[in-house]
Amino acid sequence: MGDKKKKSIIPYLFFIIIAASAVSLFLMLGPPKLLEKSEAPIFCGGCHVMDTEYEAWSHAGAHRRKKCVDCHLPNENVALHYIWKSIDGIKDVGFFFSGLAPERIRITEHGKKVLQANCVRCHETTVGMINQERPCWDCHRRIAHKRTGAIQTL
Repeated sequence: MGDKKKKSIIPYLFFIIIAASAVSLFLMLGPPKLLEKSEAPIFCGGCHVMDTEYEAWSHAGAHRRKKCVDCHLPNENVALHYIWKSIDGIKDVGFFFSGLAPERIRITEHGKKVLQANCVRCHETTVGMINQERPCWDCHRRIAHKRTGAIQTL
């Protein structure tokens, strides 16, 4: 009897895997430039909880030429980038639509490590001789989306 159950489940699992793959490919490649649009800062700033961060970023001098994903997602390789983009995106959507998004967003420990690695990656020639364990935003406070330009955030 156990073999019959296994045989009846296999087509369903196969169908689920094929359907999930098709949906993933459609979202990645299907709609025109959907993936590109989801990496644009205006997309990240579309949720009301990101208003102050988006406004501060838009007044942030040289870094306003960067996208949110340039700093906030791992950029060592493409696979890791999109895996974390999916994880963070699902988490953000869940918090936003459940009403559990905090009024004041704080970066996670994982986010701090990613952010530090990206700072060092972009500025490697400048930071080659300094302590790279200390968070860059300890000294460079204006890159933390706070008190940037004309926008005063908490």
